[in-house]
Amino acid sequence: MNRRTFLKTSLAAATLAHLPAPVTAADVAKQKIRIGFLGVAHSHAAGKVSVAQSSADWDLVGICEDGVALRDRFEKQGVRLLSQAELFGKSQVVAVESAVRDHFQHAKAALTAGKHVHVEKPPTTSLAEFKELQALASQNKCLMQMGYMWRYHPGFAKIAEAMRAGWLGEVSSIRCSMNSLVNTPAARAELVEFRGGGMFELGSHLIDAVVRLLGRPDKITPTLRTHGRFNDKLADNAVAVFEYPRALATINIDLLQPNAHAHRAFEVVGSNGTAWMQPIEPPTLQLDLAKAAGPYPAKQHTVTLPKYQRYAPELADLADAVRNKRALAITPETDLLVQECVLQACQM
Repeated sequence: MNRRTFLKTSLAAATLAHLPAPVTAADVAKQKIRIGFLGVAHSHAAGKVSVAQSSADWDLVGICEDGVALRDRFEKQGVRLLSQAELFGKSQVVAVESAVRDHFQHAKAALTAGKHVHVEKPPTTSLAEFKELQALASQNKCLMQMGYMWRYHPGFAKIAEAMRAGWLGEVSSIRCSMNSLVNTPAARAELVEFRGGGMFELGSHLIDAVVRLLGRPDKITPTLRTHGRFNDKLADNAVAVFEYPRALATINIDLLQPNAHAHRAFEVVGSNGTAWMQPIEPPTLQLDLAKAAGPYPAKQHTVTLPKYQRYAPELADLADAVRNKRALAITPETDLLVQECVLQACQM
């Protein structure tokens, strides 16, 4: 499959998924989808629980969590505490937001119970485990959605549109970074158990975006280093280079940067100009074109983006897919390719 075909098939639906559909009488009468959270230890759990609580799409049945402090925290927010059996009995969809090490087992349990699953990234630590989850989902006719939070980000959608339409010209490079400051023993301990370290937990978001834009790379060269002055071997400074026939993509992850969120960036360079976001959240997208293309003028300008709330559009797509018995915007084939590339970039 060539790059243009890959872009059309893997990104077309996702590009438009954040746009609101026309409201019909059926929409007004639609039933909420029952969702439960199996684990809430992941840093994204609180945000997704909040979206489920406030969305007209979802009926939050509760959470299943072993951690006492987490149980107390969510119970104070009015969230019901359930056993795993109760959670499965009440839920149509199970969101796996547990610690990364538990994602595979929890997703497997939910799929085995015949539940649609939203599984936080990274979903597994091996390709064999991921293929097992996909086989279970197919066998039980369940949806399995990955928790890559920028798949429905309006800035990435605009970049994908510009690439597909050729407005940037021939793309020669993508350069991106997603840094953070991980400088406590507890925070570092959560990542050090994985060979990929920061590339596995944070870099996977960028790998997902690169692969969905450019397709399967010819070669992936990771460089994973421990540069922090801590008593551990966490890969806290890493680069992965993705090689394509006429393009390079570089992904940088540095866990030693103060105020890192403001410096997270994604840049696409083409023969007719450049598109870049910095910061990625809240989204700020700029284009600098040599010649006017599509709706965009020549020279540098800021692109107006629709309002964006992290996690909301992906969960909206999942709810609509369950309700209307349709496929998700992102295909299982794309999910598998992304997982392959994440593991290669992490030497796992």
